[in-house]
Parts: sequence; C-alpha cells; structure tokens
Amino acid sequence: MGRRVVLKLSGEAFADPALQYGIDPGTVRRLAGEIAVGQAEGHQIAVVVGAGNIFRGLSSAAAGMDRANADYMGMLATVLNAMALREAVEGEGCRARVQTALRIEEVAEPYIRLRAIRHLEKGRVVIFAAGTGNPFFTTDTAAALRAAEIGAEAVLKATKVDGVYEEDPVLNPGARFFTELRYREVLERQLRVMDATAITMCLENNLPIRVFNISVPGNVARAVRGEPVGTLVH
Repeated sequence: MGRRVVLKLSGEAFADPALQYGIDPGTVRRLAGEIAVGQAEGHQIAVVVGAGNIFRGLSSAAAGMDRANADYMGMLATVLNAMALREAVEGEGCRARVQTALRIEEVAEPYIRLRAIRHLEKGRVVIFAAGTGNPFFTTDTAAALRAAEIGAEAVLKATKVDGVYEEDPVLNPGARFFTELRYREVLERQLRVMDATAITMCLENNLPIRVFNISVPGNVARAVRGEPVGTLVH
C-alpha cells in the first residue's frame, strides 16, 4: 500500500490562469489526471478544496457582511469545486466521493471519519468540502484537521510558487528559497505557508507539510509519492 496523504487545493487552483476566477474545465481535468496517477500507483489520496475562485469570506465581495455568514457562503462555494473535481477524477477512471462538513445529502455524503477512511482503503479518492463546518476557520486548518483525523502521512499544500520563500518572490525576485523548515521557524518568521492554527495542528500531530508549485506538470504526482519537490516543513 502506498502513502495516505491530504492534498490541499486552493480555489484558485480550479480557475482559468488568465482570469483567476470561476472553474476552468481544462485546469480541473489536468488536476484530476495527476491525482489519478497517484491513485493508480496505490496511494490513498484525500483532497481538501478551497473556494477563492468563487467566494471567500474575507474577500472584498464579503465587505460589510457578517463574518460568520460570509464564511458559510465560502463553505458552500467549496462544494461546487469539490463536485467539479469529483466529476473530473471519475472521468479519469478513478472512483471518488465528496464528503461535506455541512449536510447537503442530495449532492454529497456528510463527513464521517471512519467512512472516509474506508473509502480510501477501497481505492477511492475522497474530496472534503465545506472546510471544518465552522466559520472563522480556514480550509488550511480543515486540511490539517482532516489529515490528523484520517491518519494521513503528510499534508500537501499546492501553491502558485515553487515553495516557501523568505519574502514574496513576485515582489522580490531575489527572495531566499527554503528547501526545508521547522514548524517553529514558520511560526516565528510568520512565513505564509498555512495559517498559524493549521501549522500548530500539524506540529502537534507530527504531520509534515510539503509546499509545492501546482502549475508545474507532474508536481502533484511527485508530491504524492513523497519526492523532494518544493519545501518540506516538519
């Protein structure tokens, strides 16, 4: 049996690279194809999806809204991404299930830990939607929580850059790149890997985090295999 991992995909990973919003079928198919490669190699893959391509609770679109209500709207938006990914993954010949932290049983299963584990053991890709089901928590925290709950070996954080830098490489092309970091270094330096709650949860549960560039073809499969791509936080 291969590794059991949780892949964290931001909502932006589903969008057209030029537009940065919506769900782009070609982009989703590419993601699904890479997930299918890892699954075919015997790895157990769970995915946590965000919704920044549709709606984010802390976005300008949510300005003036009650924060809890805006966060619930964002959770519902993750379900759209999860359903799109499930369709694409099954189109690649893999079985997949969507589990949500909010009960929407007409379109997805409710999140049940033991059922999720059983799906993984049967070779199904499990896609977790609606975050933790609680406002004020990010989907990064949801990824760390689900990884701890299902006994994953690692959290794979997909980003738009090659890994973790000391500063934003877009603003500072000479920013230092880290191939390896300790959890406490990330917290002390306030590096933008995942939010502090997610990092702390990974630290407490000894869950390594692999941060890598999702736009590089093959990187998802490499990260699933445990190859040294991007930055390792441990």
